[in-house]
Formats: sequence, structure tokens, C-alpha cells
Amino acid sequence: MRKKKLTTEAELSMLQRESFSYFMHETNPANGLVIDKTAPNWPASVAAVGLALAAYPVALERGFISRAVAVERVLTTLRFFWNSPQGPEADATGYKGFYYHFLDMQTGLRAWNCELSTIDSAFFLAGALMAGRYFGATTADETEIRTLADALYLRADWPWAQANGVAVSLGWKPESGFLSYRWKGYDEALLLYIIGLGSPSHPLPPSCYEAWVSGYQWEHSYGIDYLYAGALFTHQLSHIWVDFRGIQDAFMRTKAIDYFENSRRATMVQQRYAIDNPHGFAGYCDCCWGVTASDGPGPAILEIDGVKREFFDYVARGVPHGPDDGTVAPWVVVASLPFAPEIVLPAIDYFVYQLDLKGEHPYGFKATYNATYPSKKRNPYGWVSRWHFGINQGPIILMVENYRSGLPWRLMRDCPYIADGLRRADFTGGWLSKG
Repeated sequence: MRKKKLTTEAELSMLQRESFSYFMHETNPANGLVIDKTAPNWPASVAAVGLALAAYPVALERGFISRAVAVERVLTTLRFFWNSPQGPEADATGYKGFYYHFLDMQTGLRAWNCELSTIDSAFFLAGALMAGRYFGATTADETEIRTLADALYLRADWPWAQANGVAVSLGWKPESGFLSYRWKGYDEALLLYIIGLGSPSHPLPPSCYEAWVSGYQWEHSYGIDYLYAGALFTHQLSHIWVDFRGIQDAFMRTKAIDYFENSRRATMVQQRYAIDNPHGFAGYCDCCWGVTASDGPGPAILEIDGVKREFFDYVARGVPHGPDDGTVAPWVVVASLPFAPEIVLPAIDYFVYQLDLKGEHPYGFKATYNATYPSKKRNPYGWVSRWHFGINQGPIILMVENYRSGLPWRLMRDCPYIADGLRRADFTGGWLSKG
């Protein structure tokens, strides 16, 4: 147990710096690809690349990196994706302006026979657009960043991704065609639809957004009414880039709130669920919560103190409906900071000073832990994930910055594609009314 020595600002800066070091050390400098997780021989994640592109401006503003290094890394990444193989072949990097979920770290070609991922491509394109908005100098390199960011965005063929339907498909494989599932019902695809609707070259029609909203599930949990999505990350990732404060689509106008307030409520539900602790997991309390899609100690079924419990590996955990096996993800708590600082800041202190979950690791917080699962090590948090993940590190850097300065939100408010996408989704009010 540590005694608190840092101010809140110093603590947040430390978390940002250590999380950003993942992108500094787990990126291939020859092509900008970011490893999905720190396991041996693991591929790159396209979503992690997008988060890295968005993180470089924050790191530059915070003094973690020089402008020259940031420009070089961003430009290397954008050049690689612009020039990488695009086509229906099974060993390409992408097709129709979209990219495969996982790519070989060295060649940049499709890994693991994975799908061409519409959501991971959306995160990549959002990161590219944010970098394009930030690097505004008239130098040849920064001009090229802006040109490539726009070109990559404009290349994505969103109507093709509708797969002859209305809502967008989750993805496509050259061997079997489009995946059967579509983005319908509230989750992280809010960003996908805004980006797709805003495209001036291959836009989605407004009907696709209506189809997505038709799957929404409004719930009442722990005294709170909110738009439900179980895993906490689904209430955060779109908010990395889009400032939803004070703007509403047709659905939110009927509920008299906005998506930012909805995420605040979802965050409060997480804490109240942990306090209630209906399944009696070890460690859950007002400062120990955060259930989301994450690594875990399973698969295993164990009897612990007379209770048979099932533990999962990587799965989309959620509350209040589960699955929940006692696994907590500190990163997802930090990424809720803009929504509910009054409960997030004490939780960060708890993770750092009471549990010492950060330790001396250069990448900051351990990805996940499970205090219920037996561990041979004597510690207050039981099982601990061996790995760090790029899609966990990026939201820490970016959502802490949205809380501290609003830089990501400010940059993307000035992006005409984002504003156009919001308006085509029938968002009104707030900062959109000033554009």
C-alpha cells in the first residue's frame, strides 16, 4: 500500500504518460502498426493504430514526444495504409477502404483469416481524421498528413458495407462474404454511423441510422433510467472523438438527455452494481468497479468457499445482466473520467495507492484482475492479466485529456465530416447549432 503523494493533475499526467509509452514501444516504426497485445508473435490491431494516431497530438501537447517524432510516426502510418494492398484477395491489408481487424506486424497483411472489420476501420479513420485536424502547419510533411487523412477517409465505401441491407454489417471475409450480424442496437458503433453518414464520397443513407436506433434498449437499473449496453467500453469509445454534450438525436430528444449524460448514468450503474455485489465477488466496492470486454482468468469452473463459479477468458463482460465473473478492468474506470469524476478519481486513487495495481510497469495499470480467482501470489487482487492491450491504453490517454483540456473533442468539433455525420443522423443543439 502506498501513501498518496501526487496531486490529481500529476497523477493523471502520470497515467497518460505511462499509457502512451505502450504506443512508443509497441509500434513498428517502419509502418506504424501497433501490436494488439503484448503477447509473443501477436498481430497488430487496426483499432489500436487509430487510437495511436489520436494519441500523438495529446502526447505532443503534454510534452511526452517532440513534434518531429510525432509527425514522422503519423506520416509513416498514413503512408503505409494508403499504399498497402487493397483488394478482394485473401492476403490483402484491406478492401473498399476498410481494413482487416488484425494485421501482421511486419508485412501489414491480413492475420489469422480475420474479418474486414467495419468498426475497427471506423476507429482507425477517426484517429486519422483527428491527426489531420491537429497537424495544421504548412510544411510538406504536415500538409501530406492532412491530405492522406482525408484520402483514407474518402476511400471507404460505406454503402458497400450495408451488404444489400440497411444497417451496416460487422464485417466481410473474402472466403465467405459478409458476416451475418449487423450493427443494430446501442453500442460503440455510434461513431461508425456518424463517420459513415458524414462521408462526402460514399455516404450512408439516414435510413441506416434509423435501423440502428430501432434496436435500442431503454432500461431502469439501480434507480437509474438509461440506454443500456452492458460492457462499459461501449459507453466510452465513440465519446473519445465526439463531444456529445448538449447535442441530441431524435431518440435522445424523447428522453430529454444526451449521450454524454447517458454514459454518466451507465458509469453510475457500474458503481452501484459493485456496491450491491449480487454475486458476492471479492473486492467489489464503491472504489472497485469496471466490468467490460476484457481479458480474464478462465475458461474454468472452480468451487470457491463452497460456491461453484465460472470464469471466462476474453469476453464481453457487462452489468447488470452479465456475464460477470469478478474481473475488473481499471482502464475502463479511467476512461469514464469525463462522465463522473466524483466517483472515478477516488477509484483511481484506490487502484494506485490501495491495491498498487500500477506497480512499476512502464505501461501503467495492469489490464485486468480478479480478486475472487485463486492466486499463488499473496496480493489483494488475486489473478492478474499477463498482457497489456493497445485498445485499453488509448482510451486512458484520450479520455483523461478530454477531462483535462477537451483537446480531442475540440479537434473533432472542427472536422466537417463529423459535424455533417451528426446532422445527417438528425443531431441538433449545442455546439452543432453554432457551426
